[in-house]
Amino acid sequence: MYIGEYIHSTDDKGRVIMPQKFREQLSHTFYITKGIDGCLFVYDETEWNNMVEKMKSLKLTSRKAREFSRFIFAPARELEVDKQGRIIIPQNLREFAKVDKEVAIIGVSTRIEIWSKERYDEYINSDQIDYDEMMSEFEDLDI
Repeated sequence: MYIGEYIHSTDDKGRVIMPQKFREQLSHTFYITKGIDGCLFVYDETEWNNMVEKMKSLKLTSRKAREFSRFIFAPARELEVDKQGRIIIPQNLREFAKVDKEVAIIGVSTRIEIWSKERYDEYINSDQIDYDEMMSEFEDLDI
């Protein structure tokens, strides 16, 4: 399970250090793609394969299903960590997530999210997040 928040800097080539706690859990090969809310999603091989299987059940005749499949799979890239513990975020994904210098790398249970630090700070401090409403929405979880 991926948990925690880490702030790291990117270099001119789009390389960023993947937090050691996450590196220890990631498979040798893992996947990065566009995420929801303007971030990037990173999946280990097991979770990626789980998602692929679920996506296979989508109906090809559904326009929304085709759009969602393209959104996830077209920009996706297979990644590996280099000897210095870094990954290279592809240019198309850096542009999508507005990743420039600093990034927030966060663990969200079965996936890792990579955010532009500025965008993450805006999101996390947003007046649009109503924590009371969020908790009442998920009160069945009894947490």
